[in-house]
Amino acid sequence: MSYKYLTVERDAHVATVTFNRPEVANASNFGLLEEIEACAFAFREDVDTRVVIFTGAGKHFCSGMDLNDWPAQMSSPLILRRRRFRKGEQAMHALLGMDQITIGAWNGGAIGGGACLALTMDFRIGGEGCFIQYPEIDLGLNLMWQSLPLTTRLVGPSRAKRLVIGGERLYDRTLKDWGLVEDVVATDDLLASANSFAETYVNKSPVAAQMIKRSINNITGALDRAFMHMDADQNLFATTMDDQTAAAEAYLNKTAPVFKGE
Repeated sequence: MSYKYLTVERDAHVATVTFNRPEVANASNFGLLEEIEACAFAFREDVDTRVVIFTGAGKHFCSGMDLNDWPAQMSSPLILRRRRFRKGEQAMHALLGMDQITIGAWNGGAIGGGACLALTMDFRIGGEGCFIQYPEIDLGLNLMWQSLPLTTRLVGPSRAKRLVIGGERLYDRTLKDWGLVEDVVATDDLLASANSFAETYVNKSPVAAQMIKRSINNITGALDRAFMHMDADQNLFATTMDDQTAAAEAYLNKTAPVFKGE
C-alpha cells in the first residue's frame, strides 16, 4: 500500500513507520490521520512483523493538528465537522488495537494530537530534547481523541491535570521520571536504540505476546470510549464560545488570551 504522508520500511520482523510531513513538523491533517488508521489496519494481515516503530521525519515527532485545516473545517456543515473531528480518535484506536508491539521513537515535540499519538505506543524511547505539551487549554479547547483516560493512566490524576489543564511543557528527563519514556538517548542514536529495544520483543513468542498485550490494554482501557464518547462534541461546543474566539485570535497575534468564561 502506498501513502502520501507516511513511509513504511521493513527489516526482518521490525517495521518502521515515519510520519512524513517535515515541512510542517509532521502536523496531522486529516489525510495523515486517515493514513495512520489505514496503515495500522494493514498490519492485521502482516504475520511477519512483530514490532512496529513509529517516528517523525525531521526534527519533530508530530506537532499536533494542522491549523491550516481549521478555517475550511469550521465553515463545513456541523454534521460533517462532527464526523471529521473524530478522525483523530479513529487513528488512535487503530494504533491501540494493533497486534504488534509498538514503540515510539520520540524525536523533538509531540504536541496536542501528536502527544496523543505518542502515548498510544506500548513503549517510547525519547531523543534528547524531546518534549510533550497539550496547548488546547490555551486555545479554549478540551483535549479530544478520547485520549484523556490514556494520559491519566500513564501519569496519574494530578500530573494529568498539570499536563492537560496547566498546559505544561515537559522535556526529556522529566518524561523519563514520569514514566512516559523508557529511556532518553542521543537523537542521532534514536532509531538504533528503538531497534535495539525492539529485539527483546522480536524474540518473544508472537502469539503469546500479542494476546498478553491485548489483555492488558482491555483491562486498563475497557471503559475509555464510554467515558469519552462525546469529547469531539464538547470540542465543537467550545468553538462556539467567545473565550475560544479570543484565544484563537491571541494565539495568532502571539498575545496572552483573556478568558471570561463566556
